[in-house]
Amino acid sequence: MANVSAMQRERIDACKIPCFDHDKVNTIKARLAEDENHLPELAGLYKLLGNTTRLKILLALSTDELCVCDIAHVLGLSIAATSHQLKLLRDQGWLKKRDDGKMVYYRLHSADLLKALKGDLNMLEARLG
Repeated sequence: MANVSAMQRERIDACKIPCFDHDKVNTIKARLAEDENHLPELAGLYKLLGNTTRLKILLALSTDELCVCDIAHVLGLSIAATSHQLKLLRDQGWLKKRDDGKMVYYRLHSADLLKALKGDLNMLEARLG
């Protein structure tokens, strides 16, 4: 026990704290176990959404489709950088692309995602307002 760090001792001590509501703890543990397989995927979604550029793309495409060039102009990025971000979002299934000759157009494919983003923006505005 002498080689145990203070943080490890805290964890060991925390385990000695009695559980006050066994039913509630067991219910929550069971619910978390049901979601366990999906949590890494959800974390990956949040990682993708944790990028301002990608959020701007999603919001820019919320009303109409745009070509890659127009999206690049909206963002102030190169075509290559814009295409990279679009690919990440398309691979997630959030965007659809349409080829028209040499032009490539993108549109939002997930109404649920847009609804969630708008809801989060409203929540943030309410917190800051």
